[in-house]
Amino acid sequence: MARLFGQKMHETWGQSVINDYKPGGNTIIGSEALVRSAPDGYSLLLVLNTHAINPLLNKLPYDPVKDFAPITTIGISEYMLAIHPSVPANTLKEFVAYVKARPGQLNYSTSGAGGLGHLSGELFNVVAGVKTQHIPFKGGAPSVQALVAGDVQLCFLHPINVPGQIKAGKVKAIAISGKNRLPALPDMPTFTEAGLPALESTNWFGMLAPAGTPRDIINKLSVEMNRIQLAPDTRQKLSAQGVEPYPGSPEQFAALIKSDTDKFAKVVKAANIKLEN
Repeated sequence: MARLFGQKMHETWGQSVINDYKPGGNTIIGSEALVRSAPDGYSLLLVLNTHAINPLLNKLPYDPVKDFAPITTIGISEYMLAIHPSVPANTLKEFVAYVKARPGQLNYSTSGAGGLGHLSGELFNVVAGVKTQHIPFKGGAPSVQALVAGDVQLCFLHPINVPGQIKAGKVKAIAISGKNRLPALPDMPTFTEAGLPALESTNWFGMLAPAGTPRDIINKLSVEMNRIQLAPDTRQKLSAQGVEPYPGSPEQFAALIKSDTDKFAKVVKAANIKLEN
């Protein structure tokens, strides 16, 4: 998504957009780097709703509200349950039965402790009445690689991470959150259809700037990013990866961050998730 939006901004403004990847720390490392950047509109941060979860579980080197200026949301994606082909289950019901018969024996990978994948895994344990073990990795790519290699048996993630692996049969797509099936994977049922409606995990993507960035710059960036995501060719590319446009204003994005923090606070409490800081 960063490459896609960067290329579109380059086409509009004629300025190169460099993607500076800073994995690790469950997005905390990249977020701290942005906070230290000049508030001039040239340094931006692509975030997930991990940004709203981190303050619930971590001692942060920044204030997740005061140190950032929301620009807009740029996409929304449901979370799916994916399992390794070695697991003899093809439906959610079969998989839950398989896990129940092996308490504590199956592992799930995530891009880091405290993220949406972690919360989804623990929520699965609670609502399905099972026990799986959390294995955190430093970023989404190694988490997916662990699933494909069979080092772990399951993973909660957004489909944008594994379209090729699913088509190649290296990963089995079991179910997805949300009200509707994913157009890119029409055979995969929703959790509600599969009998586990309480397992709902929706992920959004958004852009932030450092606090103090002039409002006219924030507005210009917001208008451009909303234009990009609603363009037909962008919508097509996003949809093919399980992402839908999610345009909004800076104020709407700020409100979303707050509401998600409140929502996930209940999940953290219900699942009794605690991290070692």
